[in-house]
Amino acid sequence: MTVFDTRPAPPPLRGAVPALLGYAAVRALGLVVLAVWSAARDKSAHTLLTARWDSLWYVRVADLGYGYEVRLPNGDVHSNLAFFPLLPWLERAVSAVTPLSYADAGLLVSSLASLAAAWGIFAVADHLYGRRAGICAVLLWAVLPVGIVQSMAYTESLFTALAAWALYAVLTGRWITAGALSALAGLTRPVGAAVAAAVWAAAIASYVRERRALAGDGNRPPPFVWDGSTGAPHGTSVVRRALGMLLAPLGAAGYALWVGHRSGGGPLGYLDVQAGWGNGFDGGRAFARFVAGQFTSFPSALAGVGLVAGVVLVVCLYVAGVRQGQPLPLLVYTGVVVVLALCASGYFGSKPRLLMPAFPLLLPLAVALARLRTGRSAALVAAVAAGSALYGAFWLNGSGPP
Repeated sequence: MTVFDTRPAPPPLRGAVPALLGYAAVRALGLVVLAVWSAARDKSAHTLLTARWDSLWYVRVADLGYGYEVRLPNGDVHSNLAFFPLLPWLERAVSAVTPLSYADAGLLVSSLASLAAAWGIFAVADHLYGRRAGICAVLLWAVLPVGIVQSMAYTESLFTALAAWALYAVLTGRWITAGALSALAGLTRPVGAAVAAAVWAAAIASYVRERRALAGDGNRPPPFVWDGSTGAPHGTSVVRRALGMLLAPLGAAGYALWVGHRSGGGPLGYLDVQAGWGNGFDGGRAFARFVAGQFTSFPSALAGVGLVAGVVLVVCLYVAGVRQGQPLPLLVYTGVVVVLALCASGYFGSKPRLLMPAFPLLLPLAVALARLRTGRSAALVAAVAAGSALYGAFWLNGSGPP
């Protein structure tokens, strides 16, 4: 299989139409169920999607810029510097040219970005495993239990779109495009570092393979490195690859350094801002204590079992991706996303949402689903979509994503 194929490829939009239509149908179902559920509880679905939790912080950045903070009774400081700027910038730009408020502009950006993310996921899966697997991968991403977040004025859809297309650019040897998209992803969420790491890993792997080819090394390259049919790269430019590597970390690094300068915390000042929110990286110790604490009583023990099962499932899916022979950049990207999500020290209820951009975890399931008969796979997806819609409505009308 040719993974790092730098030959020109047509845009995959025409082949992606069934995937995008299916994705839109799943999201529409989730929104209808949310509207009905919210109305029954005398709540506004629109408010739940645009004006709660992180959405409010992004709107405040778009409206007033940075500098707002809330000091809690225990001394912790919640600063809006914790929120990366790309979504607020887009909210402000859309609001400037339309009658939409910042909140509604954020909802529009997220809606369009979710379609771009679905297209990008299809492009990656189609490139690697074929069109049916691409459609199935998109539908599986749509029916995630917390998939309703894809329709909120949050950054998950925007980040996933940028990450998916950056990975597709890497897989097709478009290094500058990959670096530019990685930089934008780094302006969207802290986990943008995962995209930059994938670009760097792919570039280094391709360089090593290229040196082996030039040296006449007859060893067969790993399946994630290059084209096994020719044993050599298709004229990849060293300059373009270097520029891609240079661009990739600029977004995340640039914003983090700016925050450190503005807050007076130096190069690591952004970590201090995150610490004010109770966030940090402790290798998963806090999360492990949280899970263990669920087993102190019978009702919460069920939640503890669910959390353990969820973590085991994530690990098993990652191992399945390795055995599947997923390309190195996908494995690096997914690994960093998973580690950062599971090993963060705060906001344990957000972990399913934080794992949403790790779409390559779904590829082994997508390939398996694609092997089923169309009627059987459609019925299975429809059933899961209904459950996801119900859970999303229940979740947003309850604890919701912090």
